[in-house]
Amino acid sequence: MELLLIGLAVLVGGGCLALIADRFGRVGHVLGALSAVAGSVIGSIAVVQTLVTGTITMLSKPWNMPYGSFSVELDVLSAWFAAPILGLSALAAIYGYEYLLHDADRKSLGASWFYYNLLAASMVLVVIARNGVLFLVAWEVMALSSYFLVVYDHEKESVQKAGWTYMIASHLGTAFLLVFFVLLGREAKSLDFADIHQWIHSTGGFSATTSSLLFVLAVIGFGTKAGFMPFHVWLPEAHPAAPSHVSAVMSGVMIKTGIYGVLRSLTFLGTPPLWWGWLLIGIGISSGVLGVLYALSQHDLKRLLAYSSVENIGIIALGLGAGLLGIALNEPGIAVLGFAGGLLHVLNHAVFKGLLFLGAGAVIHNTGTGEIDELGGLMKRMPVTAITFLVGAVAISGLPPLNGFVSEFLIYLGAFTKEATRGAVGGVPALAIIGSLALIGGLAAACFTKAFGIVFLGEPRTDAARDAHASGLLMRIPMVVLATCCLSITLFAKPIVRSLAPVVQTMTGRSSEIVSRHLTKALTPIGFVVAIVAGVLVVTLMLVGVRKLLLTGRDVGKSPTWDCGFAQPTTRMQYTSSSFARPLTEFFSPFLQTHKKFKPPSGLFPNDASLETHTADSSMTRIYEPLFRLVGWCLSKLSWIQHGFTNLYVFYIAATIVALLVWFLGVSGR
Repeated sequence: MELLLIGLAVLVGGGCLALIADRFGRVGHVLGALSAVAGSVIGSIAVVQTLVTGTITMLSKPWNMPYGSFSVELDVLSAWFAAPILGLSALAAIYGYEYLLHDADRKSLGASWFYYNLLAASMVLVVIARNGVLFLVAWEVMALSSYFLVVYDHEKESVQKAGWTYMIASHLGTAFLLVFFVLLGREAKSLDFADIHQWIHSTGGFSATTSSLLFVLAVIGFGTKAGFMPFHVWLPEAHPAAPSHVSAVMSGVMIKTGIYGVLRSLTFLGTPPLWWGWLLIGIGISSGVLGVLYALSQHDLKRLLAYSSVENIGIIALGLGAGLLGIALNEPGIAVLGFAGGLLHVLNHAVFKGLLFLGAGAVIHNTGTGEIDELGGLMKRMPVTAITFLVGAVAISGLPPLNGFVSEFLIYLGAFTKEATRGAVGGVPALAIIGSLALIGGLAAACFTKAFGIVFLGEPRTDAARDAHASGLLMRIPMVVLATCCLSITLFAKPIVRSLAPVVQTMTGRSSEIVSRHLTKALTPIGFVVAIVAGVLVVTLMLVGVRKLLLTGRDVGKSPTWDCGFAQPTTRMQYTSSSFARPLTEFFSPFLQTHKKFKPPSGLFPNDASLETHTADSSMTRIYEPLFRLVGWCLSKLSWIQHGFTNLYVFYIAATIVALLVWFLGVSGR
């Protein structure tokens, strides 16, 4: 625990020094990046020790705040989430040093690093906090620091809008969490998690009604941060607006603090009823399917990746829902494999989504645009970025031989167990999980075929793509490391899945023997997949060697491909993002409601023709915008109390204080 706290101190202290040193040229930029890497590495040592040994370390100090104390603990569940937080934060900091250099003369980079380090430290504090007040303080610091990173380019109106959308969504979620913690601590007369667990142990816990209410509050409050549908609307606004290394951290690990919050809250609520599992499975299906459909219809690369995060959060929710279903049905096989798949996907998504956002950032950094239809042919100009992006695209599609397949495969195994398919109560949700995962996987493969193919293959569509150049070494290294991790997690799947046993045991309440037995059963088919992957890699390397040997000393010529009779093809004779996705978006048009602006060719020799498509988020247009208009209308009716007189406003404050005192005296006098 000491090493972890030292790491957090380095993060916060280094951020403060970067802010102070910002007036001395690029000193603040260097200090900020170095402290981000150093603090993350130091903290990672303690996290890895906990994951390897399973030991629990804690620290509790009094805090002069009602119901508050500085109580922190590093157990296996916290360590599982802290590991990708610190790892991705360090890699993104290395990338961000070079990515931000072009802004060194016009922006305060020290301030940017201050908020970046504060974000990394607050995320770790969220997962180790063991007091409700401390948790909410860390949660709010995380929200505010990420807000200031989102509005880095605050001169743009679109960025300002994205920042406000994110801030409103964050605080709406926090409002539900405030109620959650008030209800959680009311019975135990304490907000220390240890006291709450002790009260639960001595009294039997909350009533069924209270537990269900707390679960719903947790799903809404934490689900807003995680990006559950329909609370996801801030993701496609905030992630494209933020600098790309920040987008990688926010999408890769920050939204997982919402998943952590749901899991940690379950440890207080006792045995779940069946409908809890059904609810998470329903959220997983809607988030996964609609998330990937919205991603498929996007024209901006980072916005596509943001919606893809909603899809992957849906996959995680499917795993957690299967786990809750297994606990409710008293079927440990479903519970163990469901939670194991969901938890492993937390790690996998952090790796490949971090990689994809860094790849998208390299594209934007070197071309000046993230519009898919303005790119093309970048594989020749940015080969490392293209290859690593391809690795991330295959991984996120859940295809072997990369890591996304392993975690989804565990969820499949849980849904295919004979216990899950026995009877309608377990069989219907299991069938829904299997069908939705298959649909999500197919749509994700189409989505990232479009993203990679149109951005990196073909010919450049604009001068910006034609003039692109390779990224610098500090931007390429993190992408190569993450791409290597995508493959390594598959090759070392057996020890990684075994390391999940203590975390799964925490969530299921089953003995280590039962958890290990079910995970061991899953290792047999996983081992078969690993063997195939290793064989394919060996054969591929052999073929590459044979090709190189055969071509040694020979001239390799180039000639144009067959062009179907077109003597002079142009770059316009390529798929666009809309045309590539059109068969699927047309099929799912009842859900997407895509708006089209089509100008067909006319006459024998038409001058021009065009097709523009725009897919609005139905959650925003049908839920939030009408709701905000209603709230605005209601608040406008209260404008009569605003007269512009300071004395009147002082009177309002005094009257409120008197009313609160009267209420407090009345309550305390009972």
